[in-house]
Amino acid sequence: MATKKITITLPEELVKAAKGFTDNLSGYAAEALARRIRNELLSEEIRRYEEEHGAFTEEEQTEADAILHGWLQPDANPVQETRNAA
Repeated sequence: MATKKITITLPEELVKAAKGFTDNLSGYAAEALARRIRNELLSEEIRRYEEEHGAFTEEEQTEADAILHGWLQPDANPVQETRNAA
């Protein structure tokens, strides 16, 4: 991936804390920015989905959390079957 050198201003304590985790501050910041962008895009997709299909139920949210945390395999999702049947 091509890179572009930029200058940013950060709070001193934030820089100090980040340097405690890495010697590559640029890479660390790039990972954090990429994660934030993914989260923003995902939030937008969820908003669009809920506009079209309605809000996720508490059961669906609990199941999604379980899948994301590795407590449940994605194949075993009875909630999706219920939503599709509606």
